[in-house]
Amino acid sequence: MATFGVVVFPGSNCDHDAYHAMKHVMNSDVKFLWHKETDLSGIDFLIVPGGFSYGDYLRSGAIARFSPIMQEVVKFAEKGGPVMGICNGFQILLEAGLIPGAMMHNEKLKFVCKNVFIRTESTDSIFTSELEKGQVLDIPVSHGEGNYFIDDDGLKSLQDNDQVLFRYCDAKGKLTKEANFNGSIDHIAGICNEGRNVLGMMPHPERAMEKLLGSVDGKPIFESILHSLSAA
Repeated sequence: MATFGVVVFPGSNCDHDAYHAMKHVMNSDVKFLWHKETDLSGIDFLIVPGGFSYGDYLRSGAIARFSPIMQEVVKFAEKGGPVMGICNGFQILLEAGLIPGAMMHNEKLKFVCKNVFIRTESTDSIFTSELEKGQVLDIPVSHGEGNYFIDDDGLKSLQDNDQVLFRYCDAKGKLTKEANFNGSIDHIAGICNEGRNVLGMMPHPERAMEKLLGSVDGKPIFESILHSLSAA
């Protein structure tokens, strides 16, 4: 059975959400990893969860990216180890240079916490292999700095390499201006690195795992991960 590691920073508030999703919903082995730890032995998959890591007042993820564990996360990813950054975790992975681009304040400069729709753009990844291209997911967001930006050359590279895994859309899968609530370039909600082993996404699939919470659309993402790990 694969072992998942959930990184914990001072101020993290979605670490227990990720732990619960993997441990109690997906029945996987999960360990918390304090941000000062440097030993990732025995970990098969890393989750950098959402929340508000310390130092976010400077720029989201700017200080957390220098935590001792992040040096090991970078090494883990560079060796092909799978890493998933959710919300603040996405911001930290951007700061660490594991995926390209940057985050700005939401277009209307307001914190947004609600369920949104995202469209699956590629199934060619360990994170989306059990999804269908074009499949629309109902997933919560909770962020103030989720306005993804990258320059024109970077955007073309993402598009050419099929690195955009999720885009904000409406319930029917259309890429409307209203659906792109935070102003992200090209409606981008989630991307992977060129090696396709690192995912960053602003929506919270770990909060959409049980009907009690209003949606189970996050489960196929984690089912994809488990299927990919078991097949490796």
